[in-house]
Amino acid sequence: MRRVLLVMVVFGVGCGTPAVRPDGGGADVDAGDPDGGEDGGDGGGAEDAGADAGSPDASVPDDAGSDGGLADGGAPDSGMPDAGPSDAGYDDAGCMLPDLSGPAFRLRAVAANLSSGNAQSYDPGHGQRILQGLQPDLVMIQEFNYGTNSVADVSSFVSATFDGGYSYVRGVGQIPNGVISRWPIVASGEWVDPQVGNRRFTWAKVDLPGPRDVWVVSLHLLTSNAGDRNLEAQALVADLATGVPAGDFLLVGGDFNTDTRTEAALSTLSSRVITAAPFPADQQGVDGTNASRSKPYDWVLASRCLKPSQVPVAIGAGSYAAGLVVDTRVYTPIGDLAPALSTDSAAPSMQHMAVVKDFTIQP
Repeated sequence: MRRVLLVMVVFGVGCGTPAVRPDGGGADVDAGDPDGGEDGGDGGGAEDAGADAGSPDASVPDDAGSDGGLADGGAPDSGMPDAGPSDAGYDDAGCMLPDLSGPAFRLRAVAANLSSGNAQSYDPGHGQRILQGLQPDLVMIQEFNYGTNSVADVSSFVSATFDGGYSYVRGVGQIPNGVISRWPIVASGEWVDPQVGNRRFTWAKVDLPGPRDVWVVSLHLLTSNAGDRNLEAQALVADLATGVPAGDFLLVGGDFNTDTRTEAALSTLSSRVITAAPFPADQQGVDGTNASRSKPYDWVLASRCLKPSQVPVAIGAGSYAAGLVVDTRVYTPIGDLAPALSTDSAAPSMQHMAVVKDFTIQP
């Protein structure tokens, strides 16, 4: 299994720089995507134009533009995912059973490539307001840049965006992935994306109330073509096979850049997470998640042991059985997502919509 280990810090206490592995050699360039390609050059206002415009990813050092800092509320990572068996029992399907040690609770998971402006960052505030309005418990975040990207700056973003006590892990790279959690992160790290050099697959093991933890993986697949995305998916599935027990809770989410819901990458990922319909949609039933709402770029996918716990997303008086795609341009009443503004999803270089799924977890 390809692993890159991250050194843990706790909200602003730095403890060194993560190890760096050589780039897999793939270049992240857009190949004819009609949206302009978030990884390619500036298309003159195309929705996917980004701060790394004009520079193939293969030329970017793995840790370019990142201090490699991360913080979490758990114990330092031992360097290995805890893939061993639990003392808790398992059902006939191999899923860990609850022990009924406490009341059921909501787990709201959000995929968020909500950076805006010219620097692929959260500094402008549009994505930050959307996240505040959604009140998530777990966020699989992409293009996780803020301020100088120091631990102090990123920690201040997390503290200002979420209720006190949230933990996070931020990966390396020019446009790193990350996981933000209401509950303690007890282990974390990254697996190398063999097709691109400016981000990796960032994972965290989150200590939920009760006996069952959840593994969370944040990823950002290439815009280049479906074949490259499938190679990335194959690499991730191989990492999951050796790092995450099949019977554990698992969430995989983020910006997949998929043009259709039938891409090979999704078939590959279906060996570990449920990729089938029904799909999240907005209040008008539109399920596209790119800026023009024509493509299913963004996903929140649960493993077979977690999927049965999915429940409708409830926001205000609204209930969304399959989950919600959040486009502030069409969401009503926008006050239900305060402090988000109706104009936030229309911000310059806001290329994606948030995707939300809720689960009820019985400890």
